Amino acid sequence: MKDYIRSVLDVVAESPFVPLEMHARKGVLAVEKLAEAMEAYCNGDQALLDERTEEIDVLEHEADKIKQKIRASIPSSVRLPVNKKDLLSFLKQQDSIADFAQASAYWMTLRPCKDLPDEIKEGFLELMANSLKTARVYDQLVGELYKLLATSFSKEEIKETMQIVPEVEKLEHDVDVLETALLKKIFEHEGEIGGAGVCHLMGLVERIGGIADKSASAADRLRSMILRR
Repeated sequence: MKDYIRSVLDVVAESPFVPLEMHARKGVLAVEKLAEAMEAYCNGDQALLDERTEEIDVLEHEADKIKQKIRASIPSSVRLPVNKKDLLSFLKQQDSIADFAQASAYWMTLRPCKDLPDEIKEGFLELMANSLKTARVYDQLVGELYKLLATSFSKEEIKETMQIVPEVEKLEHDVDVLETALLKKIFEHEGEIGGAGVCHLMGLVERIGGIADKSASAADRLRSMILRR
């Protein structure tokens, strides 16, 4: 049995699955930095916002390099336990998590947070916290993928792992609800914020919410990849 497990892990070491987990971690780290950037944005700390934006940019670039490595390794990978097209589709969605974190940070730097009502600031912080929570649970799901490989996708392990997917989807739905509530608050304060300010904040809501959306999409693609193997 030990020899069998060692054989499976040898295949994993030659496959894209180890860098896939590393790639997911880069995305979550970028979202964690974005949460700090959001706090800086709401506090009017432009210097810290710029610093976190640069750090997110580095993490997104590192994720891109891992993505390129994975794509290059797939043609030569042997005995992959999943469909290669499914794997690439899954990778694309996962890569979008870091992309949306980067886009959100850049968007914040375009227009300073001046005189925003406290309830809108609080709404953004809550939206950010829930998007980060979604990304973290998704990261947990990807971590379970390696365990599946180590057990050769046993039915029991698959069942346990698949239970995390609905949790990610539920969190994404919660983020959707928060997005709608925050947009409503933004429009209620249109007179204070101004048309340009409303457009900017709408774009920021969309980008931050996109992190949860892409986390749920990647979770769904991972589920399909495993079930259709």
